[in-house]
Order: sequence, then structure tokens, then C-alpha cells
Amino acid sequence: MALQNRVSPFGQLFATQARGVFTGNRGVIHDPDTKTLLRRRWTTRSWIICVCEFRGRRREVMGRNSPKGRAGWTELFFLDEVTALAAGHRPCFFCRREAASDFLTCVRQATRDQGMKAPDIDSALHGQRFAVTGKAQPIAAEALPELPDGSMIACGERAYALRGGAFYEWHFEGYGGALSPEKIPPVVQLLTPALTVSALIGGYAPVWHASIGS
Repeated sequence: MALQNRVSPFGQLFATQARGVFTGNRGVIHDPDTKTLLRRRWTTRSWIICVCEFRGRRREVMGRNSPKGRAGWTELFFLDEVTALAAGHRPCFFCRREAASDFLTCVRQATRDQGMKAPDIDSALHGQRFAVTGKAQPIAAEALPELPDGSMIACGERAYALRGGAFYEWHFEGYGGALSPEKIPPVVQLLTPALTVSALIGGYAPVWHASIGS
């Protein structure tokens, strides 16, 4: 049975057999006895993106993984890093230190705040996450060329990722075809948080699923 732990670009959690390239968490949000979600969708502002394999460690997904036999953190899964960033997550400093350091450097450059640290990023992102606020930033179609690769937009209930000047439709299993320019409405919704967009503009290069552009 598929567990409800797969993350969409909107930051919502679904049950699907697809797993994706990355895992991550938002704290403990599941019942380990039933392996179902609790009503809350986060217990920390630190929403991170982790690798699925790290130093040979093994976990029971949505089980009891803490040293004291408690739930530990709830394993979430993302198609790729672009999806995770759109949902409001950022790289983990423990298992993805190099990527996390690069992300922090790009954010510091964008904000011109060399004193910014991971908790500051988490606080800023928390106020920009669609899953938290229920709001996405509207953006006019004519402004879309100014977005960096790795940004994700929404047209209604569908999400699209920008790469090489084209917007590719997102699915749990991978990316579909590019959205025809004439089908882009006058105004769309920017899903990727503004702070993350600034990091992408600054040169942060997220990991894509192999299906992009295929």
C-alpha cells in the first residue's frame, strides 16, 4: 500500500507508488503504528531535502526510527530537487552539505546579508510556502522570461517547471511535454518561494529528474 508521503510542487502530500530522487522531512507528522499522517503537516520550520541513501543507514518508512523507539522524522519523497524547492524545502546541511552551502551562499548574495544562516532561511521560506500560506505569487506571462531555470509555476491545478525557456508539465512519475506558449494564461502563479528564486538567479543549480525534456 502506498503511503501518503509524496510531495507535490504545491507542498501537498499524496499517496502514490512513485518515489522520486530525493527524500526529506518537516519533522514528525505521522503515527508510526498506522503509518498514516497526523492532522498537522509540519512540526518545524526546517523543511529539508535529503539524499535517499546516506552512509548505509536504513529506516522503516513512517515507522519508529528514533533511538528511543519513537517515530523519528517523517520521510517525505520528491520527484526531484526542483519539486522540493517549489514546495518550500531547502538542502540539508547534514547529508547534502555541499549543496546546502551553495544554496546558503546564493541566498546571502541575493539578500546581501552575509550573516544569514539556515534558521533565517527557514523562517523566511515559511512565510512564502504555498502549503503554509495557501497563496502563491501571481506573475504576468510577459514576466516569465525573467524567471531562472528551476522555477515552477501553476496554471490552475497543474504545475510546470522552467528549463531552457520552456515550461514542462509536472507529474509524480516525471515531466511531460512543454506547455505551448499560446496556452499560457495572462497571469499564472509562481509556486517556488521568492527567496528560492533569488538563489536560483544567483546560480544555485538544483538536481532534475531524468525525464525533463525527454
